[in-house]
Formats: sequence, C-alpha cells, structure tokens
Amino acid sequence: MSETIPTHATSTDLHHILDRQRTAFLHDGPPDAKKRRSDLHLLKSEILARRTEIVRALTADFGQRSERESAIVELIPLVQSINYMVRHLGHWMKPERRHVSAYFQCGRAWVVRQPVGVVGIIAPWNYPLSLALVPLATAIAAGNRAMLKPSELTPATSAVIAKIVQAIFPPEQVAVVTGGAELGAMFSALPFDHILFTGSTTVGKKVAEAAARNLTPVTLELGGKSPAVIEPGFSMRRAAARIAFGKLINAGQTCIAPDYVLVHENDAATFASAYQDAVHTLHPGGYIGSRDYTAILNQHHYARLNGLVRDAGERGARVIRLGSDSAASHVLAPVLLLDVTPEMAVMQDEIFGPVLPVLTYKTLDDAISFINARPNPLALYYFGDRREERDRLLNHTLSGNVTLNGTLLHIAQDDLPFGGVRESGIGAYHGKEGFITLTHPRGIYRQGRFNAAMLLRPPFGRLSDIITDILLR
Repeated sequence: MSETIPTHATSTDLHHILDRQRTAFLHDGPPDAKKRRSDLHLLKSEILARRTEIVRALTADFGQRSERESAIVELIPLVQSINYMVRHLGHWMKPERRHVSAYFQCGRAWVVRQPVGVVGIIAPWNYPLSLALVPLATAIAAGNRAMLKPSELTPATSAVIAKIVQAIFPPEQVAVVTGGAELGAMFSALPFDHILFTGSTTVGKKVAEAAARNLTPVTLELGGKSPAVIEPGFSMRRAAARIAFGKLINAGQTCIAPDYVLVHENDAATFASAYQDAVHTLHPGGYIGSRDYTAILNQHHYARLNGLVRDAGERGARVIRLGSDSAASHVLAPVLLLDVTPEMAVMQDEIFGPVLPVLTYKTLDDAISFINARPNPLALYYFGDRREERDRLLNHTLSGNVTLNGTLLHIAQDDLPFGGVRESGIGAYHGKEGFITLTHPRGIYRQGRFNAAMLLRPPFGRLSDIITDILLR
C-alpha cells in the first residue's frame, strides 16, 4: 500500500518519504521493461475500475461538469497515453548505437537511457486526473519512483487519485501528497531528481526558483494567450465551429484553449455571426444545469472572469453574452467580445474561461507582429489553405504546438511532444519525449584493443606529431 501525506505534514515528513524512495531506487536499480509494463497495466486497470468514481469526483469538484466530457478529455487521453507507452517502451529502452570516429576504432559507443531517480509531480486543478496521472505513467515508463501532489482545489478527485495509487504501489515507489500552497512550497523545495509542474506561469516561476537551489531539472507546463489566426476568405463557419469547440471544452479552463482570435477586418462581422451560431449549436439547451457544460471551478474564478468582461465593456468592447449565467453555481455562459483593444484587461493575462476576444488585422504581417509583441504562447492555431501564408506565420512566430484548421487536437497525438516556450513552459513530455525528459542519456564508450589515441601519449615522437596534424585538419 502507498501512503498519503496529510495536509499538516512537515518538511521532515516529505524528506522522509523522498529518502525512502531514493534508497529503494538505489538498492533495486532500474526496473526492467517487464516490470514497467506490468505497473502501467495495473495503473490502467485501476483507473478503468474506478471510472464511475472518477467521473463523480470530477463533477463534485466542479459542481457542474459533463460526465461525457470528463470521459473524453480526462479518461480517454490518459488511457491512450498509457497504451502508447506500453507499446513503445521496449524500443525506447534499447541502447542506441553511436558513431565512432575512424581514429578510435575498434571501439564501440552507445547511449542508454537511465532513470533519473525520484520525480516530483505537481498537478493542476483544471484537468486534475489526466494532468496528474499522465506524468506519473511517464515517470513509471522511464523507470523512476515518484511523489505526486494533486491540486488542493479538487479534493474529491485528489482523494480518488490517492486511492488509485494506494491500491497498486508501495510507498517507496509512488506516494501521494495532499495539501495546500504551503505544502506545495515545501514539496517543490525537495531535492528531487526532476520536477514536472503543470500550472500557471506565476507559480511555475516559484517552482523553478525552489528547484534551482537543489540544481533540480524542471519541466514546466504553463500557459499563456494562445491565438487563433484566420486567413482572409477562409470559411468563417468552419473556423468558428472549431474555435467554439476548443474554447468551450471544460468551459475554457484549458491551458491550450484558443485565448483570442485574430481575423481580417473584412471578415470580423461574418466570424462573429458564425461563432454565435456555433455556440448555440454546441449547447442548444443552455448552460445552467446542463449535463454537457462545465461550471467555473469556484467563485473566485467566476468573479475574475466577470471582472474581465466588465472591464472590456467599460473600455468600449461590444459584449455579447450567449446564454444565462448562475452566480450560485458559478456557471458562466460563453461571452463574445468585439472591438477589443490590447489595453483591455482581458488581453493582459490568460483568460482561462469561456470568454473570447476578437481582434482584427489588415495584413498577416500585422497579425504576426501582434503575436510576437507578447509572451510566447503554449499553442498556436491557424485557419487557412494558403501554404505560403501559413508557412510565413509558422516561420516568424514561436510557440508550443500548433494545430492547423482546428484547435486542441495536437495534444491528442501521442507521438508529438507537448510543451511550451519561455513564459509558456520549459521542456516537453508526452510519448517518447516524456521518456527522454525523465531519463538520463548515459554515453558509454568501450575502447578496442588498438586505436589512434594510443599513439598520442608520452613519450611523444614524430608519429604523434603527424597524427596530431591529421586530426587538426
């Protein structure tokens, strides 16, 4: 049985379990492929056995969350990610032969991927199951031990995660830590062998600062204002439908949700009309009490989002509310903002909700300049069929991943790395990149019975001079 650290745990408690895991790791050595696959299968089986419990916990944490959506955006990506790791693990673990210079023949060189040791995982609240257990599965696939801290803002889901882990793993292999911000600060200060954090840029900076004191490598999956750029003349109906899909999944509480739209000034009115139609098509029955729509996590975020909308309206934006809200259950219906300017609060930070600002541009270069004047986004979306325009946008901007003519779906591709750039993140995981991130590439060279280097040692003579001259060419 694994164990859950209580909210009143001290730094000493956390160090104790970390030391216990590191001691076990050093004693047992890296697990073989069979053990790793077995652990991944056990994790998947336990998740599926608790499917109903998981969905109910997610609904309890959000107050209103679509059970179908929870299955689609939490369970399916998680299970498929585990399946992908199981299928490819053997290939990833194989030593990789490397080139040996002719001067060092008959030697051999190769790289083995060695587990780093104990990985600390800090998960967010917006997708509290998958963003906790995909990193955990990755750590297991890479042969590591792990300590996992789920979000304190989703206590029901965190409790289920603890049950899942306790049912499978001993505490010296995986431990779950529950608690608030104070415990989170102690957790990130532990001398892990790697920390994988998913959350806001503000907290990510604090995690990186704490990790730096221990020279602990970090993978930071953050966020940012991910733009959706629509090419002039592209089908506004198609673009609006796919942007609405990406914006309204989890009520916009998604790190890669399209944050704002850049549309040509001649197409703005057409897009606005098409987006309203798309929103009503997705949720024709409304939002309050809907079984297909998610509430904002808590009253704080509900008030924050309404504050952004109010500020935009006061500064001259046209506010189009596309449904009824409920302050009591913090359900916020989609909001479309037109005539938005960069100075508005809604354009300063990641929105993380179902509010969509629309800005216009005259030329594609204007759109590129607008994006580049802001922190690098976690995702970039481009809608268009002109290759030259598309390539110009991609070549002159820098972001995390990209989906063309759609939104979100790059994250569902198991063979693509997932990660941001600078303010939107450091490092990447998912698939092979996750395995690489949580392993150390150990280069090994086996010297043969003879090589040219043997002639470059004292006592030096004319032959060593000749070989030196050759090697310096």
